[in-house]
Amino acid sequence: MDEERDELARRFEEQRDRLRAVAYRLLGSASEAEDAVQEAWLRLGRVDAAQVENLPAWLRTVVSRICLDLLRSRAARREELAGQQPPDQPWEDGAGEGADPEREALLVESVGRALLVVLDRLGPAERVAFVLHDLFAVPFEQIAPIVERTPVAAKKLASRARHRVHGVPGQLAGARPAGELAGHRRVVEAFLAASRGGDLAGLLAVLAPDVVRRADPAALPAGVALESRGARAVATETLVFGRRARWAEAALVDGAVGVVVAPRGRLVLVLAVTVAEDRIAAYEVIADPARLARLDLAVLGD
Repeated sequence: MDEERDELARRFEEQRDRLRAVAYRLLGSASEAEDAVQEAWLRLGRVDAAQVENLPAWLRTVVSRICLDLLRSRAARREELAGQQPPDQPWEDGAGEGADPEREALLVESVGRALLVVLDRLGPAERVAFVLHDLFAVPFEQIAPIVERTPVAAKKLASRARHRVHGVPGQLAGARPAGELAGHRRVVEAFLAASRGGDLAGLLAVLAPDVVRRADPAALPAGVALESRGARAVATETLVFGRRARWAEAALVDGAVGVVVAPRGRLVLVLAVTVAEDRIAAYEVIADPARLARLDLAVLGD
């Protein structure tokens, strides 16, 4: 019996990294993903493993169902908390009980902050269908029982999620020509690189001389003006608050190239950027939860 248990544990450990990868993309939390994988191991111990024909598929299904339940509970809590004061902004990667900051940061970077932000806006079943099919190539016939839909309905869930993740043609990504989006992305990414590196000259090179920065009150410390004008003033200010750029990534914001700021993949700020003549002419820092919720956000293509 001990030998059988040891063999089962060995086979489980072979799948652990892949199960973590699935769970993290479904939940966006390293600690919750680890808990989901551990719960799958406990459930495996309560079944006759000899009757499990395809252990990797069985484990993936169990982990996905556990994650779906957690996503549904999370959605219910959000509804209960709607309208209440939002929690403190998580400005430290991995902040929180039991978190491993370095590992969490690596996970976020490997998946992409913008993708985690957009995934977090999907319904639980949409997220599961999209992640399993589009990111892990799981057939809809296997996804269907997890999300309690037919294969056709599961495919529709994934398609709807895909449109939200990448932008609906003609509405988000198609709102501007591809060449224009690519050019604007280069400008925005140069701005982020200079911000992260504390490069004043780099910021001045990418900001228009008469650039305007506006911000929601919640985005700034007390006493900082809601509007700043001129490349020198905006660049200097950006260097002061530049540490936030480490949690920033370019994304589509209402069809234009902008920035999401998302420590641990959790959205706290959006920069709506206006680019003109290969320079940033203006940007607005949006932090108000109601305004953030109304934004159409999508992942920029490669």
